[in-house]
Amino acid sequence: MKILNEILPTAFEYQIIGNEETIIKGIKLDSRKIESDFLFAAIVGNALDGHDYIEKAVENGAKCVLCERLPEILHHHVTYVKVEDSAKILGEIASAFYDYPSNGFRLIGVTGTNGKTTVVTLLYKLFSELGYKVGLISTVENIVGAKKVPTNLTTPDVVVLNELMNEMNEAGCDYVFMEVSSHAIEQKRISGLNFSGGVFTNITHDHLDYHKTFKAYIDAKKKFFDELKPKAFALVNIDDRNGDVMIQNTNANKKRYSLRRIADYKSKVIESSINGLQLEMNGIDVHLKLIGDFNAYNATAVFGTAMELGMDHFEVLRILSLLQSAEGRFDLVKVDNSKIAVIVDYAHTPDALEKVLETIGALKVKDSKIITVVGCGGNRDKKKRPEMARISSEKSDQLVLTSDNPRDEDPEEILNEMERGVPKSRAQKMIRISERRSAIIAALNMAKDGDIVLIAGKGHEKYQEIKGEKFPFDDKKIVQECLQKIYKI
Repeated sequence: MKILNEILPTAFEYQIIGNEETIIKGIKLDSRKIESDFLFAAIVGNALDGHDYIEKAVENGAKCVLCERLPEILHHHVTYVKVEDSAKILGEIASAFYDYPSNGFRLIGVTGTNGKTTVVTLLYKLFSELGYKVGLISTVENIVGAKKVPTNLTTPDVVVLNELMNEMNEAGCDYVFMEVSSHAIEQKRISGLNFSGGVFTNITHDHLDYHKTFKAYIDAKKKFFDELKPKAFALVNIDDRNGDVMIQNTNANKKRYSLRRIADYKSKVIESSINGLQLEMNGIDVHLKLIGDFNAYNATAVFGTAMELGMDHFEVLRILSLLQSAEGRFDLVKVDNSKIAVIVDYAHTPDALEKVLETIGALKVKDSKIITVVGCGGNRDKKKRPEMARISSEKSDQLVLTSDNPRDEDPEEILNEMERGVPKSRAQKMIRISERRSAIIAALNMAKDGDIVLIAGKGHEKYQEIKGEKFPFDDKKIVQECLQKIYKI
C-alpha cells in the first residue's frame, strides 16, 4: 500500500486531476483484474488500447487511472494522472510501489535471438551451485530461490516483473538472471529496472511480424544496451556482426566474447560429440556436457558473465563442466536400450534451425540418417516458413513437415507455405503430416539404429495452441512413449 504522490517519479511531467494523496493498494494493466483502490494503467498496445477499458476499470474499483488521454467521463472519486508515455512512466511507478526491488540484488539481462534461455538457465544453476540465492526469469520458468512460478511470456509485463522481483528480494536473492525480449524492450516492460549487466548472444531474422524490418529489430535490442548505467557491464558476442553495434552508444563497461576472434573471453572447440564439448576457455581445458558449437558460445557467455561478477574462474569452470542445458534446448531424449538419438529443440527461426542441423550433421556417424520434424507457428512471421523448410530439407535425409502452434491459421495452409521452400530435388524425401503427434511417431518409426531424429520448434512447451485454446502437448513425452513401444521397454 502506497500514497500516490510517493510513487510518482519526479523526472516526468504529468497532469493530476483529483487527490494526489489517494491510497494505492495495487497496480494492474488488465481492467478485469482491478480491485478496490487499485491503480489502472491505460497502455496503448499493439492490438488493444487500455484507454478503451478505463470505465470498466473504474467500475471494478480503480481509485487512480494512469493515462495518455483523459476519458470523456471524469469521476470525482477517481484520481487521473495524464502523462505523455504511460508505458514508460509505469515502470518507474511499479518500481517505486514495490520499493525498488531491482536495487536489492545484481540483475543481469540476456538478450538476443537465440541462446537467451540456455544462458540464463546455466547462470541460475551455476550461481546456485556457487552457494548464492538466485532468481530466474525465463521463457521456460520463473524461479524465486527454489520456488517455481508459472510463466507465459519471455519477459512479463513491468508490474508483474516488479512484483516477482519483490518476492526475490524478500527471499534474499543475491543475483537475478532474466531473459530480455525485443518485445519487452520496445514495449518498455523493463523500464525502471536497475541492471548490473547485459549480455548479447546473437541476432538473426525473427519477430519481423512485430518489428516489420530487421533494422527495427536490431534497434530494439540495442536500446537495452544504450540505457545501461556506467557501473554496469555490457558483454557481447563479437562473432556476430551486430555485436559491436549493440555497444556503440552504451555507457556500460564494454566486454566481448568469441570463438573466432581476439576477445576478453575466448573459447576454442577442441572436440565436439554427442557426449559433449571439449573446450579451451581462456587458455584452460574444460569438458562440458553441453552439445554443439552454439553451446560453446552460450558457455562462454556464462563464463564471461561470472567473471564480470567477480567469481573464481577455476570454481566456475568446475561447476560448468557438470551442468546440463535448459529443457528443450538441444535436449537429448533417452530411454533404456534405445539406439535412436532423439533431440528436442526449441529452434523456431531459420538461423537456429540451421545451427542445430549443422551440429547434428557434424555428430552423426557414417551411414546414419538425420530425420527432421518441423513446423512453423501460426499468426507469426510468414517469411521464414519456406526458408525453414528449405534448410530442413537440405540438411536432413528425411523431412516431416507438421504443425507447431497453428493458432488461428489453417495448419495445411502453413504447410503449403513451408513446402514452397523445398527444392524439387528434395521433394521425394519430404512428407506432410499436419497432426504433430502422428508426425513425431512417423519419424521415429522411420528411424533405424544409429539415426538422429530432430523434433524442432516447440522444445520445452507443454501445450499446442489451436484456435485460441491451449491443449496439453509435450514433444519429449510423446518421444519417450513411442521409443518405449518401439524397443518394447
